Amino acid sequence: MSASGVHLFDRRTGVNVLLDEVSVPPELLSRAPRYLSVALTNACELRCSYCYAPKQAAKLDRNRVLAWANELDAAGCLGVGFGGGEPTAYPRFSQLCSDIAQSTSMAVTFTTHGHRLTPALINSLRGSVHFVRLSVDGVETTYERLRGRPFTAVVNAAERIKSLAPFGINAVINADTVDELDDLASFAVDVGATELLLLPEQPTVTTPGISDVDAQRLVKWAATTTTRIRLAISRTGLEAALPTAEAIPDELPLDAHSHLDAIGVLRPDAYASKGVPVAGSIMDALHALRETA
Repeated sequence: MSASGVHLFDRRTGVNVLLDEVSVPPELLSRAPRYLSVALTNACELRCSYCYAPKQAAKLDRNRVLAWANELDAAGCLGVGFGGGEPTAYPRFSQLCSDIAQSTSMAVTFTTHGHRLTPALINSLRGSVHFVRLSVDGVETTYERLRGRPFTAVVNAAERIKSLAPFGINAVINADTVDELDDLASFAVDVGATELLLLPEQPTVTTPGISDVDAQRLVKWAATTTTRIRLAISRTGLEAALPTAEAIPDELPLDAHSHLDAIGVLRPDAYASKGVPVAGSIMDALHALRETA
């Protein structure tokens, strides 16, 4: 429940309905963000030059993650999404997903490069994961050059994910991939994805981020494409130039989403440079983060 109304959410289907005609008393308002993204680990065997994730070795303690998940659930959080790094490199990842799915009412999702998704891991995750995002930056030889893995391997990963849960395709858009937007959309449709999430490249210590020219090409493509796949874009500043869904009126960013990194610092989002360390209660850290916003 929020100041905007009552949120009805089905984690199995992802259906989210806002009853904005219902007035919620202040004492019943949810204190947690609707969604928390969690970098379980910084570990990843790929070496994508444009990756913005921290490179120092770090991973979250499993018991603390479980405690935080239960705390968030009690405070009204609707879903937790695991990333990194590569979340499937996290020890006992499938058990963590199972424990959270069983002990909370939250949706459990994760973002993966797909190259660790063996049939055995897929089977161990079955029934515990409600949505998956597969990272695919470019197609065919572009993907292979950027990611250093055969494209056929990510095609196989998509087939395996399809048997696990509904899934979407993530694509970093930069000078290498902006010319392949049609191909990425076609790939997403062909493998049965429900969504294509566009991630304009962010500046890192080694890359400048997407250029203004390529950003405008992305905006033009999104505004004119006839693809059948549902499109989404990360909060990177281009939303104002795109035909995106209207945000919930008067909702603050921290009411919608927060990010927890692999060293245990709570941030407004994965791109934010500052945050609040979670010493004990994650809700206490969230309150402190709101105070600094």
